[in-house]
Amino acid sequence: MYIRQTNSTSTLLREQYSDTLPNLYTIRTDYQSAGRGQAGNSWESEDGKNLLFSSLLRCNVSASEQFCLRMLVSVAMVDMLAQYLPQEGLCIKWPNDIYYGDRKLSGILVENTLMGGRVAYFIVGIGLNVNQQEFHSKAPNPVSMQQISGQEYDVQMLLEHYLKVLEHWMNVPLQVLKAAYMGHLYRRVGWFPYVEREVSVAPTVIAHTDDPLVHPFLAEFVSITPNGELVLRTQRGDIKTYHFKQIRYIIDL
Repeated sequence: MYIRQTNSTSTLLREQYSDTLPNLYTIRTDYQSAGRGQAGNSWESEDGKNLLFSSLLRCNVSASEQFCLRMLVSVAMVDMLAQYLPQEGLCIKWPNDIYYGDRKLSGILVENTLMGGRVAYFIVGIGLNVNQQEFHSKAPNPVSMQQISGQEYDVQMLLEHYLKVLEHWMNVPLQVLKAAYMGHLYRRVGWFPYVEREVSVAPTVIAHTDDPLVHPFLAEFVSITPNGELVLRTQRGDIKTYHFKQIRYIIDL
């Protein structure tokens, strides 16, 4: 379904939901007046320049297994984008943002509805920066496909391609999916600066800062727990486990 403008494709899809809607039912728009990102952040998108859509996914998983859906939608996005951009720059920033180098190319918001301890369905909202060339929000590191390649893209074609790739990954064994996710993970190897978040509404990424109130620490990646928590090792050897809203990445731009 295509709609010229809406407040949020995810909100609209949730309002339209019924048991008769098919799997991967999708709503695309040119402009969202209240597009949402992770942790309640807004999503900047110039009218008609980017791919903005939400899809319904029916997956028979328990509440404790739902991180596999985040792996699924992010791996499929990297796989699709690798057909248009240099693959070596593409990566997944935990849990499911898509980066090109140190810059954010796509944001993915996964929402679920639980029923009897299992997930009845997911609504996956995706914003992919496609043809936008200037960004004006306070987000520290956005980038678009056109900025990377210098080419202009057909957003409807990209959507159709993504849904086709997503269907492929839905039929891949879970261990293969996990291996692909880990292989694409941002900051998979090396020591990098992080800061623990004191409030859940703070951004998940901040540019390098000399602010004396910010106390970063260096850590290396250890693993992802089965329910999707990030495990880091500090330089002191401490092992720390974080939920999504508990850690921020510090980047140098």
